[in-house]
Amino acid sequence: MANPSSNGVHRNADSSRPLDHFAQRHLGPRSSQVADMLEVIGAPDMETLISETIPDAIRLDRPLDLPAALNERDYLRHMRERSMENEVWSTYIGLGYNPTVTPAVIRRNILENPGWYTPYTPYQAEIAQGRLEALLNFQTAIIDMTALPIANASLLDEGTAAAEAMLLFFHELNKRKVTRPVFWVDAACLPQTIDVVQTKAEPLGIEVKIAEPSAFEVDESCFGALLQYPGQEGQVEDPTAVIESIKSVGGYVAMACDLLSLALLKAPGELGADVAVGSAQRFGVPMFYGGPHAAFFATKDEFKRKIPGRIIGVSVDAEGNRALRMALQTREQHIRREKATSNICTAQALLAGMAGMYAVWHGEEGIRTIASTIHRQTVQLSATLTALGFKIRHKAFFDTIRVDVGGSSNMEFIRDAAENAKINLRYFEGGDIGISLNECTSEEDIKALVAVFADSARGSVPESMNLDHSTIPAALQRKSNFLSHPVFSSYRSETDMMRYIKKLENRDIGLTHSMIPLGSCTMKLNAASELEPVSYPGFAELHPFAPAEQTRGYAAIISDLEKYLCEITRFDACSLQPNSGAQGEYAGLMVIRAYHLDRGDDHRNVVLIPSSAHGTNPASAVMAGMKVVVVACDEQGNIMVDDLKAKAEEHKENLSALMVTYPSTHGVFETAIMEICQIAHDCGGMVYMDGANMNAQVGLTSPASIGADVCHLNLHKTFAIPHGGGGPGMGPICCNDKLAPFLPGHNLIETGGEKGIGNISAAPWGSAAILLISYGYIRMLGAEGCTDATEYAILNANYLKSRLEGAYEVLYTGVTGRVAHEFILDFRDFKASSGVSVEDVAKRLIDFGFHAPTVSFPVAGTIMIEPTESESQEELDRFTEALLVIRQEIQEIADGKFEQDNNALHHAPHTQALVTADDWDRPYPRSKAAFPLPWVREAKMWASVARIDNGYGDRNLICACPPIESYEEEASLAN
Repeated sequence: MANPSSNGVHRNADSSRPLDHFAQRHLGPRSSQVADMLEVIGAPDMETLISETIPDAIRLDRPLDLPAALNERDYLRHMRERSMENEVWSTYIGLGYNPTVTPAVIRRNILENPGWYTPYTPYQAEIAQGRLEALLNFQTAIIDMTALPIANASLLDEGTAAAEAMLLFFHELNKRKVTRPVFWVDAACLPQTIDVVQTKAEPLGIEVKIAEPSAFEVDESCFGALLQYPGQEGQVEDPTAVIESIKSVGGYVAMACDLLSLALLKAPGELGADVAVGSAQRFGVPMFYGGPHAAFFATKDEFKRKIPGRIIGVSVDAEGNRALRMALQTREQHIRREKATSNICTAQALLAGMAGMYAVWHGEEGIRTIASTIHRQTVQLSATLTALGFKIRHKAFFDTIRVDVGGSSNMEFIRDAAENAKINLRYFEGGDIGISLNECTSEEDIKALVAVFADSARGSVPESMNLDHSTIPAALQRKSNFLSHPVFSSYRSETDMMRYIKKLENRDIGLTHSMIPLGSCTMKLNAASELEPVSYPGFAELHPFAPAEQTRGYAAIISDLEKYLCEITRFDACSLQPNSGAQGEYAGLMVIRAYHLDRGDDHRNVVLIPSSAHGTNPASAVMAGMKVVVVACDEQGNIMVDDLKAKAEEHKENLSALMVTYPSTHGVFETAIMEICQIAHDCGGMVYMDGANMNAQVGLTSPASIGADVCHLNLHKTFAIPHGGGGPGMGPICCNDKLAPFLPGHNLIETGGEKGIGNISAAPWGSAAILLISYGYIRMLGAEGCTDATEYAILNANYLKSRLEGAYEVLYTGVTGRVAHEFILDFRDFKASSGVSVEDVAKRLIDFGFHAPTVSFPVAGTIMIEPTESESQEELDRFTEALLVIRQEIQEIADGKFEQDNNALHHAPHTQALVTADDWDRPYPRSKAAFPLPWVREAKMWASVARIDNGYGDRNLICACPPIESYEEEASLAN
């Protein structure tokens, strides 16, 4: 099937395949349409187009060496077999991960529903009101549970959230020119959290000290502390004294909390904490072998403009109606580039939506009942084990006990009994055993646990015991209410809940409606067969710290996926731990840093970054303790080689790395890329390649081919993981043999290089469950299909560019006039001639049923379009028609037919309520507003709100579900 050319590898994109071949389903244009598209582009064949797009010098010299493609039926059989190689035991390990019950109405209607997992981050809020409400529910639940006034829309995991709390405190005091290096960490914190905190602290010069809170040496050197509540062994201790001690010297306190326990325990905000963090996994999200899960971050009002991640807020639209949006959007940390104090640019929106709906489904009464049942069972187990002669280490606990069983020999005897019963417990050095109960624990499970301990017991269980009591001290028992908003008590029947979820789904545009042509974001098909195995119990119900003997199926998939990604990148080693693209950037830079430190080059701390780079690049560099030097780009968007040479030479003695994005952020394959990489190498630096645009590389070129040393891969872009309305994502890194020894390790599970840096994420393989999706993408496409996907992505982009370039100015092209997989249209001149802004165009596209392309990145006043390989010619033509009609509408304004502040673009998007109102005072007809092209009538997607007033939302920051009566007040104020 290969068709090698003199300058590389080309797959015959028009080759016929059986109808059950997955590539037939994944690739949008039919083979019969390719010739027509090439004719529009002006290329005689696909090989010519690719040769005119990608420099000959970096083309691969052989096809990808990947397994033969599986059809969907055979793939799903393969995955069922793999899932059965994993053993799902009764698991009581705890350590931040617990079995939970995912209500079927949530699993079916959110987790497994493309209407929820295919939408993009809600930057275009008018067609994201459903997700925004689900995330607002999540924020409200977190605010209520923690008793702190503001929370974000989730973070990557508990370890990351804890590290972000430390960084917030550190930078807050630094801003005041107060130098304090010490951060105290409770020894009872989860071990993986401690390691993530230490990893993040070290390059910034933060000194992490670990001790029992009673042993904290609090003085003026201390800027803050992290406490665990309850502790990792289950202990519930009053933190009031240590909180007061830290605050007495001007420091801050974060509490890492078990969210479910806060139904019974006094809330962190009531105890005086400045920040509360943790995982919402117990709110109905499977363990997924470590992720994805939604972490939470709640804090005091004083930090509302510094809280990392995204915040959902309440505003009003142009008609004065309540509307939701991402609040304080311009304060997202990565926008500040090298001035950032965090590189977080994503969330776990899909999982946060699930957790929020879990709170909606159960409400306060249900959550209290679940927590009380777990606590009662733990008290019962504790009392029973005590009667049997064992000692419980901590008198006060919620769901976890540490049992002194009398030494290592007894522990091994009990371990054998537990393993025979297929029960996982936690085993401590020295012989103690930990048991964490959960929502799934039944009375029969309690009996099975007791039986495991019974044979080594020295006592017997009385016939009756009084177990109707709590071990939680009275001073720490929760008295305050939570989940009091009506949304948490309105949907108790499945009918009502199903309809509520569907109502929210119907307010959003996803790939279920139309193409989402976001440049740099690659919103490609998320195939159902790729996603189906995620819900298999053998994958969904595994604890990340389960013994290796029980996780062989996962181990085989992880090993194979690492090999496939190394083959695609032509690198030697891979780490699947980073659980977002920005985390991948950070991991790659930390690996480079470790390489230099290992060689004694601790002075190498300068990173060269092109001015066109995504904001997370400089932000990640700063988080890795590096100094950013910006390299200029020319008028064509290419790195200015002379400027790079000058700055590399200037910083030669201290150069750590060059960061490049390839193809460039402007959508062009720069011909000087190998020279660019060599310049960095000649000056002693390494080359980090941002893998955001790998969808234009796979099978045709590679990061190693251009001269890079390490790259991250956005699995939620190139390798088909869904965006989920703003997460989950994955950002694994691949590297050459020089950097392989430094790949991230984990303090509980063996992984990474022999000189590996510390944990980047809490779980050893990040969001392990969604690795299955990328594995499926590669296994079902095979080598030829993966390469064809790249070619079709380039074909579709050049087809759109060719159809639009007469009406619009294409800002950047390669030397032959071609673009890679994305391109930029310039709208800046329209502002002067017609008053039309790029935002007007984005909102008007909603009236056609389309999500806008990427707006004002990487150049203000432009849009960046990426069609992906998954869209058909018909869909590309519909999108083209929409933009051409908009171009005519812009011209009508420029010609004076409509006033600059009273036209269809200025007022877009048009809601159904507005168009069907009795009064219509617009100078254009309702049909122009609602149905600008005939095919729009066939399946109209209405925006549920008119254009949102962003300024009002920022001035009146509301980040929780407000009382119903306040909506009317907001509308009257806006009017």
